[in-house]
Amino acid sequence: MTAAHARPEGRGMFCATKQAWAVRAVRRTICRMTFTRITVDPDLMAGVPTIRGLRIPVASVVSMIADGMTVDEVCRDLPDLTPEDVAEALRYAAESVRERQLPLRPSA
Repeated sequence: MTAAHARPEGRGMFCATKQAWAVRAVRRTICRMTFTRITVDPDLMAGVPTIRGLRIPVASVVSMIADGMTVDEVCRDLPDLTPEDVAEALRYAAESVRERQLPLRPSA
C-alpha cells in the first residue's frame, strides 16, 4: 500500500467502511422515520449510534432492556437518559432490523 492510500491514525479499511455503512444506514432509516434523539458522528464512538450525542450507545440501552431491566432502572443506571430516550432507542433498533436481513438459523 502506498502512502497515498494509507489511512490516517492507522485505521484499516474495515473501520472506515464500517463507519460509512453506519452513516448510510441511519440516513436510510431517517427517511422513513425521524429520530430526534439518535445521533451518528464518525468522530464520536467510531460512528456508533448514540443517544443525543452522549457516549451512550443505542445498543447498550437496548441490551439493558433485553436483559430484563425496566425503563426506570435503565434511567436510574444512566441518569443522563430520560424514558423518551429509551423509547426512541427501542424504536430505532426495531427500524434497524427492518432495514436488513439477518442470518438466522432455519427453524426445526
